[in-house]
Amino acid sequence: MSNPKAGWFEQDVGDWTNAAAKSLKQLSKKIDMARVGAIAISNQRESFAQFDSANKPLRPGTLWLDERAHIEAKELAQLIGAEELHRISGKPSDVTPCISRCLWLAKNMPGLWKKTAVTAEVHGVLVHFLTGHWHTSTASADPMGLIDMERQDWSDELLAVARLNRSQLPKLFRPGEGIGEITPAAAKLTGLKAGTHVVAGGGDGQCAGTGANTFVTGRAYLNLGTAAVSGSFGKSYVHNPVFRTMSAVAEEGYSYETAIRTGTFLVNWMVERMFNVNTKKNPGILAELEREAKASPLGSRGVMLVPYWSGCMTPYWNPKARGVIAGLSGNHSRGDVYRAILEGVALEQVMMTDGVAAATQAIDHFVVMGGGAQSDLWCQIVADAAGRDVRRLETVEASSLGAAMAAAKGAGWFKNIPAASESMSGKPSRTFRPRSKENKAYRELMAIYRDLWPTLSLWNARLQAFSGDT
Repeated sequence: MSNPKAGWFEQDVGDWTNAAAKSLKQLSKKIDMARVGAIAISNQRESFAQFDSANKPLRPGTLWLDERAHIEAKELAQLIGAEELHRISGKPSDVTPCISRCLWLAKNMPGLWKKTAVTAEVHGVLVHFLTGHWHTSTASADPMGLIDMERQDWSDELLAVARLNRSQLPKLFRPGEGIGEITPAAAKLTGLKAGTHVVAGGGDGQCAGTGANTFVTGRAYLNLGTAAVSGSFGKSYVHNPVFRTMSAVAEEGYSYETAIRTGTFLVNWMVERMFNVNTKKNPGILAELEREAKASPLGSRGVMLVPYWSGCMTPYWNPKARGVIAGLSGNHSRGDVYRAILEGVALEQVMMTDGVAAATQAIDHFVVMGGGAQSDLWCQIVADAAGRDVRRLETVEASSLGAAMAAAKGAGWFKNIPAASESMSGKPSRTFRPRSKENKAYRELMAIYRDLWPTLSLWNARLQAFSGDT
């Protein structure tokens, strides 16, 4: 990844295709590739690139982290109307979807934009590399912010304001549908057999939901990774600022997704930047901190943390939001502060999950995965704060598993993707159940937490303006 200017995050397109070829080649040395019935892709979302008429990349791809298009995001909301933009795309006005960077490129690199024969996200790029066709999945294209979510097709209205037309975009397929075959050239580079079926997969978040079998009634997945991302499945199209509405990795339906941009990132930041501990030299530090946090009582002795170290997506959609640690006194310890991280992420997640459930359907349990899920204390805090069971999954790569489920359906092994998910998903290894006394206390604490950011948001904006923080 390169960071050529403040707020710009880019990557050479060749890195995407070379990484795919290298990993598949490694796999071909471990398994007989003749056994592969089909392949599907789980990809990083909201990362895309532009290609000329000879299918050569015109410049590096821009990544989901890229923030160059703040002005264009606001401009799009004015051109279309913020509510109409949200209704069509399922995403509130934000700098992350590719649509804002489309307008930025059209305005700031008009020569390049004029030469653009195709613009495609990672899934579309890799499918072209493997099959020679510009095809992609609705579940990887829709995070671009250019699809009419009810119709599951490119939106002519959104394309017009992004200064694009349909001929410049890949052909859309629903997850589980055949999308092409491995070419002889790709076979040579990857070790896959020429003619192997390529099946539409989806974005990593939606694939994780399928990998965790969110088709089970009342289930939401929670990935406690670098970011804390959660999602649940429903057949009805619903849009609400509390969540992003994505196409599910299934034959029908949607994924209602929340995102805290700093999940375990906060743990690493606190340990390395604030506690000045090198985790490689002291690998036992996290277990030590967990013991200290466990000794701290519920509520962290009055310390409360709002986890907006990298701005806020759901539910406030404020990229200039910043993190807060409130209530500190000279009597507090690092165990109190560490527990406040775990509680802050948990309270933020519960606040959003309650909103998703109110707008869609009841959610009665989480299946939890990711590095943070290995913390018994964190899992129990989430369960107590949410008043919902937390079931730990040992699946390391739920996103890749979700793509494999789509491929299994495409190979004809299952009648549909939910059937593949039911058969192939891992079983929880441990369940953390909410405790009534602790749940009651956390609900009282939640009332305080809900008020904290709305109370501080105007003050935060004034501080940002003073400091010039971007």
